[in-house]
Amino acid sequence: METDEIIDVDDSDIEFVQEYHDLEPEIASPSINKAKVKAEQKMKSPILIRAQSTSSEMDVDVEDDVLKASTIAEERKNEGNNLYKAREYKLALRCYSDAVQLCPNNASYLGNRAACYMMVGNYQEALRDARRSIIIDPSFEKGYIRVAKCCLTLGDLVGAEQAVKKFLEISPSGEASIKSEIENLKALRTLEDKSKDSYDKQEYRTCLYQMDNALKISPASRKYQLLRAECLALLGRLDEANDIAITIMQVDSSNADAIFVRGLTLYYGDNLDKGILHFERSLTLDPDHKHAKIWRSKAKSLRDKKEKGNELFKNFKYRDALAMYSEALQIDPLNKDTNSKLYYNRALVNTKLGKLSDAVVDCTEALKINKTYLKALLKRAKCYYDMEKFEESVTDYEAALKIEKTYEIKNLLRDAKLQLKKSKRKDYYKILGISKNASDDEIKKAYRKRALIHHPDRHSNATEAEKKEQEVKFKEIGEAYAILSDPNKKARFDSGQDLDDNMSDGFDASNLYRQFFFDSSPPFGGFGGGNSSGFSFNFG
Repeated sequence: METDEIIDVDDSDIEFVQEYHDLEPEIASPSINKAKVKAEQKMKSPILIRAQSTSSEMDVDVEDDVLKASTIAEERKNEGNNLYKAREYKLALRCYSDAVQLCPNNASYLGNRAACYMMVGNYQEALRDARRSIIIDPSFEKGYIRVAKCCLTLGDLVGAEQAVKKFLEISPSGEASIKSEIENLKALRTLEDKSKDSYDKQEYRTCLYQMDNALKISPASRKYQLLRAECLALLGRLDEANDIAITIMQVDSSNADAIFVRGLTLYYGDNLDKGILHFERSLTLDPDHKHAKIWRSKAKSLRDKKEKGNELFKNFKYRDALAMYSEALQIDPLNKDTNSKLYYNRALVNTKLGKLSDAVVDCTEALKINKTYLKALLKRAKCYYDMEKFEESVTDYEAALKIEKTYEIKNLLRDAKLQLKKSKRKDYYKILGISKNASDDEIKKAYRKRALIHHPDRHSNATEAEKKEQEVKFKEIGEAYAILSDPNKKARFDSGQDLDDNMSDGFDASNLYRQFFFDSSPPFGGFGGGNSSGFSFNFG
């Protein structure tokens, strides 16, 4: 008989809320405690009282006390039922706890309180009461259903399966009553298998999706919550993962999985030492923790190689440092924060080795991970500058200035812009084939050599296209010499000033040529005062 059950409330109405409420059974009123204590002191049941007592008056007193306790317990249970129906679950819980204290071996009272615990989200206490109820009364069908519900909500598939199996043994025709639990159990089995497969394939986004679905059935499962948190960490969502781990550690400080996930968030947050400490703590609690072993090994290897690379760099062993940083970058592609620093360090090494293009690639990889990595941005800008890619250099310095407005960066940007402006003009040094530090004699020698090579009369038998090309080159050579041989113009040119407006109109490259060589007769024939080629060169 289950006449003492909550008749008007079906377990299917129970809402599976995720928050735990630390509810303790309320202390019964003094009158209830007095009746309960008096009954327990004298005997547990009226039958035993009658068997041991020789006094009919004592029999009557004890039976009265037990009857009074049972009556009060029933009243409190009924009060709880009414409050339960009114959705006043916390108040109902007090009533049921009073009833259980008075009659601790009443399966239905425990069952009612289990249902109430479920409604306030305290599934651990609900499971404890439900299991006690079926120990007291192995034929208590609703007790098995509640055990299955609680186990499923907590993610205990083995416990749920055992409860379902036992229910079907005592109620072969009652499968419909536990159909929902059977379906949820099957769904969770499938999700667990799929999530394991996804995790092993490093498909963490898929595994996360599967855990989200599992938690819809098992919202209080720490196992599923922590696997979800682990996937979040591996996907770079460190704050979310950390919140889950910390929340569980606050109520279960010895949870090896929670400590491991906390370690992951530290490790992937570029705090390798603290990450290692958490992995080791997790292994202390669970020496067989597979994931903690794997990530402890990764973290130690990454830390050691990074530190070794730094040491080699400081000792000017750049090639060895380059190799060490490259090895470190192969350890864990998912550790973006640490890898961004490794890329930057390797870029520094490449600049020391003169590998500017490789340094640019490394800085770019670092910036893919962290767009605001100022050191990498400035280093790439400098590499571009040294490679004379001034447009790219200006772009990077402008981006750096947005991140940090300092005089140093402003000056670097100003200089890069100047070089960009200069790069868009004709490079007179390049035209003459000399360095920017060339002496006056070197400038004269360079002009002499190139003017003789490209003089148009020397190419009188060339095609029209070739003649045109040589004329252009001859003019540029004259322009270059006219600027670089004049100290004032050269200084203005070197400073990036625009010289176009200061050039003399009507300048003739052939006249410059004659003046330079102090010879009015054409060196190649036909180049006289009348300029037999019929061309003159003016700076535009």
